[in-house]
Amino acid sequence: MKKLIYFVILTVFGLSSCSKDFLDRTPEASVSPDASFKTKKDLELYTNSFYNALPSAEGIYNEGVDNIVKTTLEDNISGKRIVPTTGGGWSWGDLRNINFFLENCFNNLSEAEAAPYAGVARFFRAYFYFDKLKRFGDVPWYGKTLSESDEEGLMKKRDPRTLIVDSILADLDYAIEKIKADKKSDIRITQWTALALKSRVALFEGTYRKYHTELGLAGADKLLEASADAAKKLIDQKQYDIYVGAGIDSYAALFRSVNSIDQEVILTRKFSDALQIWHNVNYYTITASYGKPGLEKSLVNSYLMKDGSRFTDKPNYDKMTFLEEMKDRDPRLSQTIRYPGYKRIGGVAQLAPNFGNSVTGYQLTKFVGDPMYDNFNRSENDMPVIRYAEVLLNYAEARAELGLLTQADLDLSINKIRARIQMPSLNKDAANSNPDKILAADYPQVSGNNKGVILEIRRERRIELVMETYRWDDILRWKAGQLVTRQFKGMYFPSIGKFDLDGDGKEDVWIYEGTKPTASGIQLLKLGSEILLENGNSGNVIINPHIKKVFDETKDYLYPLPTQELELNENLVQNPFWK
Repeated sequence: MKKLIYFVILTVFGLSSCSKDFLDRTPEASVSPDASFKTKKDLELYTNSFYNALPSAEGIYNEGVDNIVKTTLEDNISGKRIVPTTGGGWSWGDLRNINFFLENCFNNLSEAEAAPYAGVARFFRAYFYFDKLKRFGDVPWYGKTLSESDEEGLMKKRDPRTLIVDSILADLDYAIEKIKADKKSDIRITQWTALALKSRVALFEGTYRKYHTELGLAGADKLLEASADAAKKLIDQKQYDIYVGAGIDSYAALFRSVNSIDQEVILTRKFSDALQIWHNVNYYTITASYGKPGLEKSLVNSYLMKDGSRFTDKPNYDKMTFLEEMKDRDPRLSQTIRYPGYKRIGGVAQLAPNFGNSVTGYQLTKFVGDPMYDNFNRSENDMPVIRYAEVLLNYAEARAELGLLTQADLDLSINKIRARIQMPSLNKDAANSNPDKILAADYPQVSGNNKGVILEIRRERRIELVMETYRWDDILRWKAGQLVTRQFKGMYFPSIGKFDLDGDGKEDVWIYEGTKPTASGIQLLKLGSEILLENGNSGNVIINPHIKKVFDETKDYLYPLPTQELELNENLVQNPFWK
């Protein structure tokens, strides 16, 4: 039976677009609740379909914004977002299936038997609405299925985000109470999954209200308290911990592991070669087919030195070559990108960063597995949707924003994450007595007695969670949209010529002008076309300098509603300043 359930979940995780169309059909036309909701197994099989709402692998590792730079820019940072005619994220089919289930799951079973499955459904309703909240702000709350004759429901106005958030948290509280799993599971929703999501939702909305003062919304502290409380409950139950089973290499090992490491991973998206469910992360990082992704320079600069000091406090930090800047850094940097001396798993040859596959030169290795998975769409390592490190980061940030953070809180959270890679602990008083000037300029709205430690927690979050698709949400909630308008940069080169990137004594890159040299075993990059340097023939690599990045503070923190929906429902109002 366990194998059957596992297969059903994997099948749901691998649903194609035609299966998604099936889910968008009217439930009553395909499922009779009296005939199909008779046993707990019936409820379980129906709720399995909800897992398709979780992000795809690409939806996790294919991060953009200002962490990962590519040859093309996403619409949300290039000012190319427009009001769509249809679609644009304004879809409600998944919600209808959830509400249909909630209306019928108690028909033939007792409250005690059906409630855990209702808890799963309400988790996914919260997950659904959290996505809508982040995207649109105010949206209609539908707590029941709608019929074609329900004119009042079909013509509903947008409910205020305060009601949406309260309803999301109520659904998660129900899930926490009712889903009493005997043991944790990284492929099923449990009370611990719901606690983790609650900490995420409440932190998002608490900081959103705190920093978006133009909204005039109260309740930020109450939400931050809810975030910290949910995270602390999960911490105290001791079901999860930071994975350290591979020693100093544990950060990298966690992400390249074929099977999810459930010591730390709370919820994962499963992949399997045996079941022919794959993704593309290896191919994404070693070819030019997906925009040649690479870390952005400001993020590379954010990584601390191995002794805990700031890299950006070093003299001439901004004029260091790759070999110089990679020395004695936070080990997560060399476990995220190719470093001097890097070798593929099972390989013996040193591989330098390849500008043909990484536009910044900082070539990604996070999630990259054995070379046997290098072909198109052949990777099978599980993808984390929620992991314990995020919960610890949520806890520390919520407590810091409330002004309640103690050194004991840091030792319980941030410093457990740092201990994995043998970094010195974050000291609250030291951070607050000497805030990082560069981070302070990045986040000018941060103030108060905890300014320094809040900035350090933001640094830690950006580094620890890179390539896991948190950055856009963080920029939205911190009201830091202007960060994405900066010129994106890559490695520093003091001149044109030949450079050794991996420290083996052999040149790996030759930046040249004029006629292409005759050479082998070296990357040839023509200045002005294949590579651009900030100062003409020296400086940082610059990416997309001719594409203007735009972020409009008046409107770009939300997405627009599609015009067709506004025409169909005259009670809907477009988000501010979208035309």
